[in-house]
Amino acid sequence: MNDDKKKIIENLINQNRLAVLSTITPENESESAIMEFSAGDNLELVFDTLPTSRKYKNLGKNKTVSVVIGWEPATIQYEGTAIEVVANELEKYKQIHFHKFPDAVKFEKFDMKFFKIIPKWIRFTDVSKQPWEVFEIEFPVS
Repeated sequence: MNDDKKKIIENLINQNRLAVLSTITPENESESAIMEFSAGDNLELVFDTLPTSRKYKNLGKNKTVSVVIGWEPATIQYEGTAIEVVANELEKYKQIHFHKFPDAVKFEKFDMKFFKIIPKWIRFTDVSKQPWEVFEIEFPVS
C-alpha cells in the first residue's frame, strides 16, 4: 500500500467524528445509521454499540459493512468486515475509542459492545482538486 495514500486516508478519518455505517439485515435488506468512530491500526475503524441496537443484531448475522466518512470536499467510501472485539483485545480498542470520545466512558455501564472494521476496499475522493483526486486501495483477503 502506498504510504502517501494511507496518510491521506488516515488524516480524513481522524478529522471526522461521524460516519454512516450500512449493515445487512437477516432479511437481506440494507440498513444505515450514523455512528461515532475512531481510527484503529492499519486503517481499521472502531465503534461501539448497544447489544439491543439494530446494527448489533445485523452484525450477528452478516459481518459485511460499508461506511461513508466525510462529505465535501473529501470523502471516503469504505467496505469491510466488522468483528466484535472481545477478551484480550477489548481493552485496547476501548482505549482507542475513549481517547477520541472521552464522554463515551459513561455508557460503558450499559454493556456496550465494541467492533473493529477490517478494510477490504477504500475509495478516496477530493472534489476540491481539478481534476478530482480519486484513488482506491484494495486489501488482500486474509
